[in-house]
Parts: sequence; structure tokens; C-alpha cells
Amino acid sequence: MPKPKHIVIIRLSAMGDVAMTVPVLRAFSMQHADVKITVVSRPFFEPFFNDIPNLNFFPIDLKERHKGLLGLWRLFLDLRKLEVTHFADLHNVLRSQVVRTFFNLSGINVAATDKGRTDKKALTRKKNKIFEPVNSMFERHVETFKKLGFSVDLSSPVFPNRAKLSIDIIEIIGSNNQKLIGIAPFAQYDSKVYPLDLTQIVIDELAKEEAFKIILFGGGNEEIQKLNALKGNHSNVIVIAGKIKLKQELELISNLDVMLSMDSGNAHLAAMLGVKVITLWGATHPFAGFKPFDQPLENCITSDRDKYPLLPTSIYGNKKVEGYEDAMRSILPETVVTKVKRPK
Repeated sequence: MPKPKHIVIIRLSAMGDVAMTVPVLRAFSMQHADVKITVVSRPFFEPFFNDIPNLNFFPIDLKERHKGLLGLWRLFLDLRKLEVTHFADLHNVLRSQVVRTFFNLSGINVAATDKGRTDKKALTRKKNKIFEPVNSMFERHVETFKKLGFSVDLSSPVFPNRAKLSIDIIEIIGSNNQKLIGIAPFAQYDSKVYPLDLTQIVIDELAKEEAFKIILFGGGNEEIQKLNALKGNHSNVIVIAGKIKLKQELELISNLDVMLSMDSGNAHLAAMLGVKVITLWGATHPFAGFKPFDQPLENCITSDRDKYPLLPTSIYGNKKVEGYEDAMRSILPETVVTKVKRPK
């Protein structure tokens, strides 16, 4: 009798990148119901995978048990006990490469995601720029599974049902039947953040509609202070940041009618739950492969390349180009408001 197939998948960070694995793994689970799946990631991200059948979550302990080279050897030993038959490295950094090597040397089928660095460099370089879309990270992960002998079809995605909101959330946002609009105005790098004065105009315009309830997402004391300033005196604008845990936040996001986000993790959280996402792009661009899952390109509002022809200047937004600090000001607030209001 053949050994049951069991694939271990590793993807540790960051939040948006981990969220981008979810639609692929959901499709994998549905299309390969006989294959056991174990996802290795940081404990914080476990709620991402709760709705995927036949999937177990393995929390990595990078502070103690799985710290350092010896810790990665322990991780390999811990995982090997699970009778693994395949290992998919969706992260492909030094840490995951070490674990992948251990599995490879032990005779396990392994594969890693090609991040397409050459194509991305051609897209972002100043001279001889090739302004064409590269393969998305979703397509790259599908290729990784193909190397292991598993086909994954993403053409007809299935999303979880809207979650039932907990009493805690209802006490914060209320229970009236307004259209829920999420806004996540922050990102890791300033070059990906829509100017807050323009964000204020967007919020003020949307808040004029009594049929709308606007939920502001973020994290950390500094962001919460800025969100409270953006809320102002609007009774239908609510700052949710710092008030609920990640699992509840996912429940709330699943109930949104639309999420307005930067090129950041919140866009991918909403997309993995099947929510309409409008994204704003500054130094980065959806052509780099990080367009939220199953969202049309028209939902990605990019800075003006006629005024700023070097865009995109960066894959992650960490590279600054002189004279491009105000690129996102070329995105008009009325354009954003119109996109958000448009029916799905």
C-alpha cells in the first residue's frame, strides 16, 4: 500500500506574503483532498488557515526551540516525525533553504518558489526598463507545487462564507445595515502610503454618505493616533485598530463590502477572504506580482507614470528616488472615492 502523501509548506513572513499563500493552499486542499497539508509559519498567522480543510498548522518557535542552525535542525526533526513525503519552500530565504536541504538529503521531494528577481529588476530599473507584468506570486507558488507533481488550478477560486460577527465586534461597530468600507491607510514604507491629507479628503467624502460605515485599520500607538485624527467627528467612522485580535479582525474584514488599502498586508487579507479590494500604488506597482488575489487590475489605482516615468522604482517600496516623494499625490481623492463607491 503506497504511503499517504503529506506535504509540508513553509512561509514565515511578512503578513501580506503569508496571506498570499492562502488562496493557493485553499485550492490545493480542494483539488488534492487525499494529501495531508502542514503549514509551518509564525504562530501569529495561524488564523489565516483556519478555514482550509485537511490542513494542520505548525507554529515555528524562532525565539527558543527553532532558533539558529541547531534550532533549524530541531525543526527538521520535529517535522520528519510527521511522515512527510513532500516539502514546498514558498519563502526561499536562508532559513527555509537550510530546512529544505535537510529534507532533500533525507530523500524527501523538495521544491522552492522562484521569486523572479531578474524580471523584477528589469521592471524597476531606471534604464532599459521593461514595463510588463511579471508572474504573480500566486502563479509562482503554483509552479512550485507543479515541480512536486501537484497541479493547482486557480481559475475558479472558492472563498469562505462571511464570518458571523462576535458580540465584541458588534459592540464596537454597531449592528445597523450600513455598507461596511474598510480603510487601511498605512504601509511599511512611506513611498507606499497615500498622503494623509488626501486620505482625510477621501474619508470626509465617504463619511457624507449615511449608508456607509467606515472602519479604519492599523496597528501600534502612532498609527492609532493618526487614525483617531482621521476619524475626526464623523459618527460613521470607527477606529478598530488596537481593539480586537487578529482572528476577530479577519471576521470583520470578511464582512466588508470593500477594503481600501495601500500595497500592504491588509489588501491581501481582504483578497484571501473574497472581499473587493481597491489598492493605491506609489513607488511599487501591481505589475511586480503582488496584485491582490482575484482582483481586477482596474481596482489598482497607480501613480501617474507620465509625470513619474521611472515608476515603479521599487518592488517593496524601500528604495527612494529623488523627486518622486510626491508621486502618490498624482492620485486624485475623487478618483479613489469613485472607485470605492462603484458596485462590485
